[in-house]
Amino acid sequence: MTPETEGPVGFTELGLRPELLRVLSELGYEEPTPIQRESIPPLLNGRDLLGQAATGTGKTAAFALPLLQRLTRAERGTGPTALVLVPTRELAMQVSEAVHKYGRDLGARVVPIYGGQPIGRQLQALARGVDIVVATPGRAIDHIRRGTLALDTVEAVVLDEADEMFDMGFAEDIELILEATPSTRQTVLFSATMPSRVSAVAKRHLRDPIRIHIKAMHLAAGESPLVQQRAYIVPRAYKAAALGRILDVESPTAAIVFCRTRTEVDQLTETLNGRGYRAEALHGGMNQEQRDRVMTRVRSTTTELLVATDVAARGLDIDHLSHVVNYDVPSAPDSYVHRIGRVGRAGREGVAITLAEPREHRLLQNIERITNQRISIEKVPTVADLHARRMELTRATLRESIIGGDLERYRAIVESLSDEFDLVQVALAAIKLAHEADGAVEEDQNEIPDAAPRPSRDDGPRPRAGRREERQGRAPAGGTTRIYIGAGRSVGIRPQDLVGAIANEAGVNGRQIGAIEIAERFSLVEVPEESADHVIRSLKGTTIKGKKPTVRRERF
Repeated sequence: MTPETEGPVGFTELGLRPELLRVLSELGYEEPTPIQRESIPPLLNGRDLLGQAATGTGKTAAFALPLLQRLTRAERGTGPTALVLVPTRELAMQVSEAVHKYGRDLGARVVPIYGGQPIGRQLQALARGVDIVVATPGRAIDHIRRGTLALDTVEAVVLDEADEMFDMGFAEDIELILEATPSTRQTVLFSATMPSRVSAVAKRHLRDPIRIHIKAMHLAAGESPLVQQRAYIVPRAYKAAALGRILDVESPTAAIVFCRTRTEVDQLTETLNGRGYRAEALHGGMNQEQRDRVMTRVRSTTTELLVATDVAARGLDIDHLSHVVNYDVPSAPDSYVHRIGRVGRAGREGVAITLAEPREHRLLQNIERITNQRISIEKVPTVADLHARRMELTRATLRESIIGGDLERYRAIVESLSDEFDLVQVALAAIKLAHEADGAVEEDQNEIPDAAPRPSRDDGPRPRAGRREERQGRAPAGGTTRIYIGAGRSVGIRPQDLVGAIANEAGVNGRQIGAIEIAERFSLVEVPEESADHVIRSLKGTTIKGKKPTVRRERF
């Protein structure tokens, strides 16, 4: 089932009770989103539902409003009528707040239960009586085993962000929880993606469900996408520098930068802070108190960059987020969809940026093919681009100051200097001071090289055994040295293999690589002297033709 082009255009036509319509009107909700328009009527009729829609499409209201609709005005018992399972603490708090807000005129009793919060507070809330429980699977199991969360009164269960719960290892917990609820319950499953294990759970636990798939919206001619998707092909050695320059030009309001590992998160956070950004790390090696402090700073806008792993960032919703950055290309398109879904919400525009190493270009193409969305390949901003951007920011700052007024106190300085210097010179000096005071000192003067594509041509015929194969490259400018690589013709090494390895792993432009000699069991490659140690370190961690060769400077 996909959204119809015709049908209800307002919440009134969906059959919601007056108390809910009144709250929605007060909150400024004018019309339902596609997922809400398609989900609410069958849920009100008691049908099970399997919904696939990206993050930020309005799923919370799609299931929360029907859950609230079933609350009676009569005296309610202490046990919950509905259970909502979510993957993370942050999402549990967000969903709980939303359900409480929608159900305020109904006196809805909503309790979030999750790890990291004193369990005593949750025990007291459950004992007082609850209508809707919003829980992470692990903490729900804790309460079930304690006997403090009885599910025999549950009439509806919602699995929100089901694919993420399975990715986080909650499959067994979810099965146990579903088995503890009445078989007559209504079951609702929402997921951004539909991998086989999620489909299997739906098949086991949903009865003749309504199926809804909210596809990516197609843009009308001339219309801009809410999320602009851009990628930069950057050699590994230059990724941190490229990211800093891209952020300098983009000037995000707030951004999440996704990394693969905790170590990479910590290292990149330190690098970005060194460039003058206010960056915070978030990963699984941090305790809940540390996570809370970080998120408080992010939400209060005292931090502009959050550098995080996928697992640590799950369930986060930052209202003022303008950019999402993939520091590495996600190997799974599903992860890419989850990440970029954090911007472009509620009609706000956003930017998704991906840094790809040359060898990862195919992953970008795979993501484009599966998501049916184009990712624009851009050039990393040059030094000139960066200077122009910084000058523009200085100009904007000065213009703002002029419009703001309150400049008379400085008139005496200008008048005294104008007796000695031309007014233009005085203005230029003032602009220089303002430019440097804004942190715009021109320190980043090094160009980031274009990622050299791996050569696809074999350089000449294979030589006879016992002879060396040579490639006379352009001699690098400045001093050069030769590095020894312990792999040669015996394992099928060709000049393009060595050029590609050095360009991709060390970030050295192919034009900077000089002569190459390939013998039976080793190769010699001429590289710029200033890059030699970096090339050696980079190649020691990689394989060439399936081998990890010895790499060192040539010994004479």
